[in-house]
Amino acid sequence: MGEILHSVKLDIEKCIGCTDCIKRCPTEAIRVRNGKAHIMDERCIDCGMCIRVCRNHAKKAVTETLDKINDYKYKVAIPAPTLYTQFRNILNPNIILTALKKLGFDEVFEVAKAAEIITEASKELLAKDNLPKPVISSACPAIVKLIQIRFPSLIPNILPLISPKEAMARHTKEYLIKQGIKKEDIGVFFISPCAAKVTNSRKPQVIDYSYVDGVISLKEIYLKLVPIIKTIKEPEILQMSNNSGIGWAHTGGEGNASGIENHIAVDGIENVIKILERVENGKLDDVDFIECLACVGGCLGGPLTIENSFVSSNRMDKIKKYNINNGNKREIPLFDNKIDINWSKPLQTKQVLKLDDDMEKAIEKMEHIEEIYAQLPKIDCGSCGAPTCRALAEDIVCEKANIEDCVFMLRQKVREMAEQMVTLSQKMPPSISNEKD
Repeated sequence: MGEILHSVKLDIEKCIGCTDCIKRCPTEAIRVRNGKAHIMDERCIDCGMCIRVCRNHAKKAVTETLDKINDYKYKVAIPAPTLYTQFRNILNPNIILTALKKLGFDEVFEVAKAAEIITEASKELLAKDNLPKPVISSACPAIVKLIQIRFPSLIPNILPLISPKEAMARHTKEYLIKQGIKKEDIGVFFISPCAAKVTNSRKPQVIDYSYVDGVISLKEIYLKLVPIIKTIKEPEILQMSNNSGIGWAHTGGEGNASGIENHIAVDGIENVIKILERVENGKLDDVDFIECLACVGGCLGGPLTIENSFVSSNRMDKIKKYNINNGNKREIPLFDNKIDINWSKPLQTKQVLKLDDDMEKAIEKMEHIEEIYAQLPKIDCGSCGAPTCRALAEDIVCEKANIEDCVFMLRQKVREMAEQMVTLSQKMPPSISNEKD
């Protein structure tokens, strides 16, 4: 996979420069300049908030297309459990898994099963009690990047385990290699409900490389599966599901699965920020575990989903009951305890505002930012194209904006210029003066 900093991209033609996105971006990663939005690579965490709020659908997540699977001789799909909840009146995951095989995949393994493996590893780490409390889930890559940028002091609190997606990809490849399939022939494709998992697969931070060969949008797969599912007859349904539940896709799923009583689950990036602020200020040290999810409803509310997250949550409960009450799970020796699911390298702080390499100059620029900010109206209206007045002050010092971009400062400047013109008009030289002696 190519090097990439984030997967959310802008369609310039559709953007009308409305500033909706800049006001909701949790890391101030968007600016509107010359009537168009611009995404700052180093700040974007792929939370998908801009995709949700853009009225013109000018933001989108760049994923692999289904054609990408043809680059490999043996094609494997590892769907997020959210996929099951997108279809009406389908409780049996095997119908959807069968449809994936008909779509062109040679094998399908459920990411939800890998969540069970990560759950057990989480229990062991939490039992050792050597992590700072509260321990913060590492399952949502958007939250991990949020902590890197806005709450770096909380990096030691993050649970140092890879995601279920990555765990399933590792176990899948190792299993298939043991079955005699060449490593280079295997292509593992994650079907994702969000953009953050796309970037996390293309450019992982805590592992050397990802075992995921491509990430396909859940939306794209859904649209292709609908006509296939309609043609599947009862005798054609394959027994492919091998998990009793359906993973952590909904809010509280991970915490409940881990059996941690003293935990809280919070969803929605703005709600997560409020909780992390409390943790940073030492106001939640009586909690053992925090499950943080960027999307409202967890992965069920991902920006690449089709269905409303609340409807999906209802369907998830029904599917879970179906799975529990209908046995005959697929038994396959997929998981190997020797496969490492820990981070292989530490998570680093992500610096997004570097004023200068020279510390003295950087301090001077910081003081300049404060001076400019003191002049601004501090109402954070967004009319300047920056999300806040302080962000505009930073942009000005970094020579990416002018103080007149603020409509209030521009109005003041125009007023001053008008007053100067009046004063100048009163100082006309006698040779062109209209005044009579």
